[in-house]
Amino acid sequence: MATQTATLDFRNIARSGLGAPLLLVAMLAMVIVPLPPFALDIFFTFNITLSLVILMVTIYAMRPLDFGVFPTVLLVSTLLRLALNVASTRVVLLNGHTGTGAAGKVIESFGEFVVGGNYAVGLVVFAILVIINFVVVTKGAGRVSEVSARFTLDAMPGKQMAIDADLNAGLITQEEARARREDIGREADFYGAMDGASKFVRGDAIAGILILFINIVGGLAIGTLQFGLDIGEAMRNYTLLTIGDGLVAQIPSLVLSSATAIIVTRVSNENKMSDQVMDQLFGNPMVLAVAAGVMGIMGMIPGMPNLAFLTLAGLAGAAAWTTWQRRQAELLQPEPAVESEEPPAEARDLSWEDVGPVDIIGLEVGYRLIPLVDRAQGGQMMDRIKGVRKKLSQELGFLVQPVHIRDNLELAPNAYRILLMGVPVGEAEIHPDRELAINPGRVFGTLQGIETRDPAFGLEAVWIPPSERENAQTLGYTVVDASTVVATHLSQLLQDHAHELLGHEEVQHLLDVLAKSAPKLVEDLVPDTLSIGVVLKVLQNLLEERIPIRDIRTIAEALAEHAPKSQDPGALTAAVRTALGRSIIQHINGMEPEVQVITLDPSLEQLLQQSIQAAAEGGAGFEPGLAERMHRSLAESAQRQEAAGQPAILLVSPPIRAWLARLVRHSIPTLHVLAYNEIPDNKQIKVVANIGTDAPALGAAADGTQTA
Repeated sequence: MATQTATLDFRNIARSGLGAPLLLVAMLAMVIVPLPPFALDIFFTFNITLSLVILMVTIYAMRPLDFGVFPTVLLVSTLLRLALNVASTRVVLLNGHTGTGAAGKVIESFGEFVVGGNYAVGLVVFAILVIINFVVVTKGAGRVSEVSARFTLDAMPGKQMAIDADLNAGLITQEEARARREDIGREADFYGAMDGASKFVRGDAIAGILILFINIVGGLAIGTLQFGLDIGEAMRNYTLLTIGDGLVAQIPSLVLSSATAIIVTRVSNENKMSDQVMDQLFGNPMVLAVAAGVMGIMGMIPGMPNLAFLTLAGLAGAAAWTTWQRRQAELLQPEPAVESEEPPAEARDLSWEDVGPVDIIGLEVGYRLIPLVDRAQGGQMMDRIKGVRKKLSQELGFLVQPVHIRDNLELAPNAYRILLMGVPVGEAEIHPDRELAINPGRVFGTLQGIETRDPAFGLEAVWIPPSERENAQTLGYTVVDASTVVATHLSQLLQDHAHELLGHEEVQHLLDVLAKSAPKLVEDLVPDTLSIGVVLKVLQNLLEERIPIRDIRTIAEALAEHAPKSQDPGALTAAVRTALGRSIIQHINGMEPEVQVITLDPSLEQLLQQSIQAAAEGGAGFEPGLAERMHRSLAESAQRQEAAGQPAILLVSPPIRAWLARLVRHSIPTLHVLAYNEIPDNKQIKVVANIGTDAPALGAAADGTQTA
């Protein structure tokens, strides 16, 4: 009960924010105020216990980030140990002439019992401990920390892009992506801090050597000159006290150095370190059998310690036999019984049920890709595709239909094909046993593998073995598995063809949901004012121009307002776009108060308007040469905006917006065509380029800023 009460009091002190100040005050007190030998015993025992606790935490941590506060703990424990060295040095030099028990029982025990009371042996043991700590453990841990910090920082862009790829493919949610980004940031901070914290351990080892020599020299001078001891007695007393003090400090230092080396060499895994060692070191029976054979041969050589060698050979052989038996038992486990197939149905006449409907969304795979879509074989593609549907449904504003997957023996073994309404819209080949390293535009090296292009965006990529994943991320590549490649390609194609996925049933569901919150609006709109077919066409027009239809209430209100004036889907689409102007600008330009736009010369706009009107009346259309020059200038202006990190926006008058949008939709997909009345009143317009009718003036820059 007393221990539990003390623990609770300690936690309450820590939570109140007084723990760190009290610890610092205690350290200062140890440096300034002389401590009695009993207090030194308590603090030295606490220091040893703390170092063991830290070592156990590093051993049982699943991954380094589970002990993210380790660099701070390492610094505090190092400062505590150095403060104890100062306190013990004061006691040794002041009271060392009285005997080896002057600095407490802990130092006396390490000086008398551990090294047998022989200060020469003590010096040798201390030197060995310092060499092990300073030359082997600390130096290696420092090098690993430095390399890990550099590689972690270099790999951050690739890991961030991999998270973005999973998020775009619908494999993870926004919250999961945010948590992963935080983990990457914490990992970089941790290894960067460990790079600096390893220098503390290295400096602590050097300080231990200097303190040893200072104490011996100072003790001999004080003992012989001040207290009149003979040189032999002074040498024995002060050297044993110094050796005991050094060993009490060096053993926790060695434990903490080992903990540092363990945590920076750990690999993130779901298993404990002990489980990983047993599985990876002793999991292969062949390794144990060969080791047992070698030990047995050495044990039969005359003159060798036969009992020790043969005993260990027998233990290794028994472990190999046990491991082999366990593996055989796992392999011979009976597979779950497969339910017998139902007997074939009796022959019957054909009916309309045998004429199956065309799948709205289909995915066909070659026979080598079947394990990717089979959950029984560990395939994850079904879950990834479900994530894609969920993400697109949330973004677009309507439920995306299920994806029907089937195998197709006519395809290449590693090929897949995506279909809409039974018509192929995309296909590619993947390697299920490899991962795709995508070049996002800036990488720091090359990879060996099967060169290809990302099927979703056409970026340069390389199919690499899974073992090269970390190396590729370090070089700046975005690495995804085969299932993610298919899911991302599917997501991109469904976004491009979203307007084809929306039908009468989906529109009716949208109106039914809206009727629960705005029944009067839906009642007045359909079918009294507009038919559901016109509403469908307006929504398809919006989706074709990549405008989500999530805000169905605003869309319905705009349709209800303008439907009495016109039943034309094009005019109604323009009215809805004006109502959604703030949402459109937010999607394109974010929260920026200024909108950088490309404009057309007034004479060119007038010429376009006249040409469109003439073409509608059956007259001559737009002059081809002028159309080509205008298109080229628009493409160049859009490229300049992309290079500057700004969205490319063409601002034109409402009558010609729809025609220009169709003109550049596929040839310049990054160019957004907006009408003047679609810009919200609170946005500033900055004209960055003006397209004229004469060839030399095409794409001329303009610097004026106007208010919409």
